[in-house]
Amino acid sequence: MAIEVNNESGQDFDEPAVLDIARYALARMRIHPLSELSVIAVDAAAMAQLHVQWMDLPGPTDVMSFPMDELRPPARDDEEPPPGLLGDIVLCPEVAARQGADAPTRHSMDDELQLLTVHGVLHLLGYDHEDPGERAEMFGLQKAIVDGWRAERGRTGPSPAPTMS
Repeated sequence: MAIEVNNESGQDFDEPAVLDIARYALARMRIHPLSELSVIAVDAAAMAQLHVQWMDLPGPTDVMSFPMDELRPPARDDEEPPPGLLGDIVLCPEVAARQGADAPTRHSMDDELQLLTVHGVLHLLGYDHEDPGERAEMFGLQKAIVDGWRAERGRTGPSPAPTMS
């Protein structure tokens, strides 16, 4: 899996963990190992600009996803997934830090960025949370991926709960 993480945010965060959880999520979703993904961390001003430009919404948000080849997980276990360009996930560590601190489970910016990375991967794969059924499916899958990743790495404590709307 070719995954590139670029930190343009001016804030330090656990980039290897973001890379690792992205790789784990794509493997769990059975995405072709030759597929490519880009993860970019930006500051709040850059995220606010993207949020207005692409969503027509004010202020910075936590994560945005920009799909390229519209790859989807294979429908059947015996189906071979095609390789391709997944697209870009844009993260905002500043918003992630605030959300982690304000969450009922109170968790770190790094934990929030890991959750948001999985959230972004799922959006790139066509998942959404516009209606209650879609939300339950996407957030259930997101929790399973984050919990599985944390368990395999011996991370203890509660997994971060989704804070995005």
